[in-house]
Amino acid sequence: MLKNYISLIPLLAFCSIFCSPNYVLAQDEPEVNIGGAVRFNYNLSSWKPGQKARGGDFGYDVFIINADAKFKGIYLEAEYRLYSDAFGGGFLKYGLVGYELDEKRRIELGLAEVPFGIERYNSHNWFLNLPYYVGLEDDYDMGVDYIYNDDRFQYHVGFFKNAEEFAFGSNTPSSPHRYSYDVVGRNKEVNQFNTKFIWKPLSDNTHKIGVSGQYGGLYNIDTEETGDHYAVALHYEYQSNDWSIKGQATKSKLNPKNAPGESRDIVSMGAYGVPYQVAADFEIYTLGIAKKLTLDTNLIKYLEFYDDFGYMNKRKKEFANTFMNVFGVLINSGPIFTYIDYAAGYNHSWLGGDFTNEFAAGMQDAKWEARFNINIGYYF
Repeated sequence: MLKNYISLIPLLAFCSIFCSPNYVLAQDEPEVNIGGAVRFNYNLSSWKPGQKARGGDFGYDVFIINADAKFKGIYLEAEYRLYSDAFGGGFLKYGLVGYELDEKRRIELGLAEVPFGIERYNSHNWFLNLPYYVGLEDDYDMGVDYIYNDDRFQYHVGFFKNAEEFAFGSNTPSSPHRYSYDVVGRNKEVNQFNTKFIWKPLSDNTHKIGVSGQYGGLYNIDTEETGDHYAVALHYEYQSNDWSIKGQATKSKLNPKNAPGESRDIVSMGAYGVPYQVAADFEIYTLGIAKKLTLDTNLIKYLEFYDDFGYMNKRKKEFANTFMNVFGVLINSGPIFTYIDYAAGYNHSWLGGDFTNEFAAGMQDAKWEARFNINIGYYF
């Protein structure tokens, strides 16, 4: 019975706002903006001998379309991405309808950003940082999020019915064709609650100190039982005109109710059309620093040098831990953004080794691998 009531929460939240006669009709005409980007990528990877022999590869990355609209206090935000078939093809990154209750409060419904940790990115580079690869950075799920934001405080309260669903079958596995990492395969993320609180000790908002928490279910389509998962994080962010510092400590544990004989020490996560295994019990520590240098020439507006570090401590003693470090520079030329990165990883699925297993058991005798990457994007 309780599960049935929980499932109605997004609908009730939507109706309480949009069916109310009290909201202000402030606009006479809708305001619509369309934008996007096209990006290309060069990479040279230490673990790919054929690629090294030909001096790396340069090709298509992604085509992006953004849309936002406002009308009578209601707004829409959406982004669709079209990658190559090898990276999952096309999918919606986010798409939501929101309502501004007043200058400080708003509510959003749809495929919305999950309020957890430093948003939107806990990183400065093109590769993002370790929380992204386990579904805890730049993550979007289906639900509703209430946001309050003033000069000194910001807090979120969110309920997410599930991650992206495409088939709506009784026992259909969750597809990995999505932008942000979620639990996929025989388990499904369901009925997740999120809270986040941020304190801004100074009125100029240069410092932000925050704490985040989330708790939800993991429904197994074989056993028809619901396990659970949780994550908590403490985070700090400093942002001035020329310096940026981001630090976060995260604890996460997933407890799937898998079929007998299946390990409960790992879960399957997926994005970009491909799943891999992730340890079910871990901590992640991240620290990033960036320095902006303004040039404002005809060709280059500014440079931003950065280094982002991440460490994943897996609680199962037989599992090998994961490291990641990205050093690079962002070159801004107006609408053109170019990331030049040297990304190094140890037991990292996207940086060498065994793609399927690196974030789970990994390899005790793994080597550091590296990828030199240049991503060029024209944003319109």
